[in-house]
Amino acid sequence: MTTTPLLPARPAIHDSALSLIGGTPLVRLDRIAREEGLECNLLAKVEGFSAGGSVKDRIAKRMVEEAERKGVLVPGHSILVEPTSGNTGIGLALVAALKGYRCIIVMPEKMSREKQNTLKALGAEIYRTPTEAAWDSPDSHISLAKRIVATTPGAVMLDQYNNVANPDAHYYTTAPEILDSLAAVPSTTERPSTETVDVVIAGTGTGGTLSGLAKRLREANPELVSVGVDPVGSILARPESLNELKEGDSPIYKVEGTGYDFVSPLSLSSTAREAETDRTTTHTQVPAVLSHPDINYWVKTRDAESFAMCKRLIRTEGLLVGGSSGASVAAAVEWLKSDEGRKIAGGVKGKNVVVVLADSLRNYITSEWLNEESASAPVHHLGGVDSLSLKDQQATAAATTNSGLVTPPQERA
Repeated sequence: MTTTPLLPARPAIHDSALSLIGGTPLVRLDRIAREEGLECNLLAKVEGFSAGGSVKDRIAKRMVEEAERKGVLVPGHSILVEPTSGNTGIGLALVAALKGYRCIIVMPEKMSREKQNTLKALGAEIYRTPTEAAWDSPDSHISLAKRIVATTPGAVMLDQYNNVANPDAHYYTTAPEILDSLAAVPSTTERPSTETVDVVIAGTGTGGTLSGLAKRLREANPELVSVGVDPVGSILARPESLNELKEGDSPIYKVEGTGYDFVSPLSLSSTAREAETDRTTTHTQVPAVLSHPDINYWVKTRDAESFAMCKRLIRTEGLLVGGSSGASVAAAVEWLKSDEGRKIAGGVKGKNVVVVLADSLRNYITSEWLNEESASAPVHHLGGVDSLSLKDQQATAAATTNSGLVTPPQERA
């Protein structure tokens, strides 16, 4: 195997934040792998370290640069408009701020307040739409973005759902970065490695990340196995029978940035719902950038397991990631522990399994799920260090219970 890097070395001094997009680290998840009894090398591509904080920075930069190259975007004249779950919008707003474009972002109400605040800080104009709106409803974020483009001179929608620059960003940057990282660390007796990617696992929203990765990584290793992660309530997994809701399942999921639910039966009348169900039984509207033939397996995830794994990644591995990263690792563990997954990689020393962690915790600091999951971590309000003697401080620490409750010093005998 050649050890010649596929990509040039990163500069010691960067000309701007644009060159800080991508170049993210590959991190071992040894603690989780050990706890789950996995023999493979479980590795995380941590995209939260990118300039804008997510994997979507890459496609934002590439879509803008390709549009400029083709003359679709004209600096000083064009206006960027994009429907997004937030991360692509943040990436576009970052690029727009550096290149001088006006930027308009349209996203559903479901998306976090932190994403909105980050977009505002970058100078983007923001429109929010009802989460329950079907993809073809006039109230959906896609429909509103199209209306803005139609009525705004100079407005351009780069359309991440159908823009080939989306998967290309991962074909030309993310995948080579991963391959370079693995090639730079030789296999040893203590840490065996195939020195290539054996399994790649990623969440799917537009599907561009996994499609671009799988295509490029399979060129390096024809035996590559790719696993798509799709929440219950989404419609991306194949065969389509995987998307059927079981008794007790909800079609609504809280994890952001993953899944595709624009065909939403909740937004239809009962008659229309039946017609929509019939129509989507044989065909569902999915992003053009999603290449189903490049994805070998699918795992459906639920909010509870996704958020629990997110907390586990934070506390066990020290990685400040978002909920979709929890979904991807939960799916990875489930698949690797299955009979087939264990045979392919989970139970095989030296096999390299790469999981994409799409964004950072920054976007979800005030989210209900994070605060609920953090309830067991106590916060002590002691009125300042000087208000307690050393003896009282020691007594306070000793009185801390597992529930996080503290008895004030003056109330203790």
